[in-house]
Amino acid sequence: MNTFQDIFKSGFLESVTEFSLVDTLVGMAFAVAIGLFIFVVYKKTFAGVMYSTGFAMTLIGLALVTALVIMAVTSNVVLSLGMVGALSIVRFRAAIKEPMEIVYLFWSIAAGIVIGAGMIPLAVLGSGMIGCILLLFSNRKIHENPYILILDCGDERAEDSAMAIAREAVARLSVKSKTVNAAGIELTMEIRMKDGETAFVNRLNAVDGVNSATLVSYNGEYMA
Repeated sequence: MNTFQDIFKSGFLESVTEFSLVDTLVGMAFAVAIGLFIFVVYKKTFAGVMYSTGFAMTLIGLALVTALVIMAVTSNVVLSLGMVGALSIVRFRAAIKEPMEIVYLFWSIAAGIVIGAGMIPLAVLGSGMIGCILLLFSNRKIHENPYILILDCGDERAEDSAMAIAREAVARLSVKSKTVNAAGIELTMEIRMKDGETAFVNRLNAVDGVNSATLVSYNGEYMA
């Protein structure tokens, strides 16, 4: 008569015999290759302020870890239930600075899942298509970058002179705010420059009555 311990030992030995070293090495090798590909694409398409090497390396690690976990759970139903229970208590609190980082995280996880499930051609083909699309469109300049121009004028005459120079130098100008107090007039404008030249800011600052002229790049995600 078999005891519960005998059944457990038998099931454990059977799961060990199902382990394939060759398949594991091949899967992990493809996970490393695709993870490195994701790493290179992220580095080429990065358009943020501060490049994070740690986040880029995380993309490779995610592909490897996810592939390893999927290989384990697909070979043993009991292990898969235990893995789901273990992962349900994990809480991730990483701050996402750029929306595109979410795309790369999901891409790395999805590649690991597909490789771990044994569908390596799908992982290679899908990752190649995603990488080509991101490389094609990420650095493509669709429109002119907006800028914020801040003018500190002493009086209305200085304001009129500065506005005349600004309208002539830029392609488009839109006043966002105007503050008038005893110290003078402060104007905040969103502008689109004609050719990327910023020399007109020097001319604005040289206008009699203009205390300062500040030009700030604006990408729509923060206000200067």
